[in-house]
Amino acid sequence: MAKRDYYDVLGVKRGASEHEIKKAFRKLARQHHPDLNPGDKTAEQRFKDVNEAYEVLSDSSKRSQYDRLGHAAFAAGPAEAGPGFRPEEFAFGTGAFRDVFGDFFGSIFGGPGRPAAGPETGADISYSMELDIEDAVFGTQTMISLQRDVACGDCNGMGTEKGTKPETCQTCRGTGQVTTVRGAIRLSQTCPGCRGSGSVIRTPCKTCRGTGRTRRTERVQVKIPPGVDNGSRVRLAGMGEPGRDGGAPGDLYIITRIRPHEFFERIGDNLYCAIPVTAVEAALGARVDVPTIEGMASLAIPPGTQSGKQFRLRGKGVPHLKGGGAGDQYVTIQVATPEDLSDEARETLRSFQKLHPENPRAEIRFRGFARRTART
Repeated sequence: MAKRDYYDVLGVKRGASEHEIKKAFRKLARQHHPDLNPGDKTAEQRFKDVNEAYEVLSDSSKRSQYDRLGHAAFAAGPAEAGPGFRPEEFAFGTGAFRDVFGDFFGSIFGGPGRPAAGPETGADISYSMELDIEDAVFGTQTMISLQRDVACGDCNGMGTEKGTKPETCQTCRGTGQVTTVRGAIRLSQTCPGCRGSGSVIRTPCKTCRGTGRTRRTERVQVKIPPGVDNGSRVRLAGMGEPGRDGGAPGDLYIITRIRPHEFFERIGDNLYCAIPVTAVEAALGARVDVPTIEGMASLAIPPGTQSGKQFRLRGKGVPHLKGGGAGDQYVTIQVATPEDLSDEARETLRSFQKLHPENPRAEIRFRGFARRTART
């Protein structure tokens, strides 16, 4: 089956900016992530397709090739590689492929060279949190502990020892690339001296060893809004991993899981429960107290109510997460049959039966099955 167009996979136009491509990728990657869609093969394949499309379109050189040649740009086999070719060095997506073939094709066909690495947004963090149904309905504030990378306090995330700073790479003069001219062919590849960053650290920070970040356990205050459900995602902007080279930090996403409740069952924003009533209350009608998530409510039971009858308490369900009211509570009536009757109570019931000789099964007609004799 033919591959889908990478722009179509991400849902962006061909002239989309890098920011638009990254934004579309992050949205789709979160939506189809296997952790949030366990057992869903369609979501798993969609997640792979999105990652494959982003790997090409996020790289200016690969994107240039794809715009000119389509999927054929990456379909060449190893037979054309020539002597000394080692496939593992040029696998699609590896540094060798990006640094040599990506820049080589970009230079031959007039495409842009690979730019020096710039600010990079930090990775997002996911944290699973279990909540009681009351906290999910009313919202809550709590503290959580999580481990994450933070900017090194000794070097302020620069990776250099105090009093020093990164120096411009002398190999590429800060461009992140080195260029070699071989006759009419101009070859560009990532600078081996700075690995494309355009700068080098001569005196690395002793605390973080030049990485600019350290691992730390932190206590973070989390505010859960009213109305969350299983799988709801609460975003804490800027609380993810720190960015690189001055990039913004990622986000922290709280994934909520709601514990089962002994009385209420939640479906969407509605709550369901069952209330027992006596046979007398069901027959004569009554007003009974019903627990709701906000306290007790009074429910009118009309005379002649049958077991299994369902009533609705408007607005007594879960608040809508995005505001604008709440769901409803549905109450199912269960008529409780009396047990351990006294002799007097039995006689009373027999007298009642004589006064009301009703047969609730009278409307049921059952023809039965005719016996079939096996033919010999």
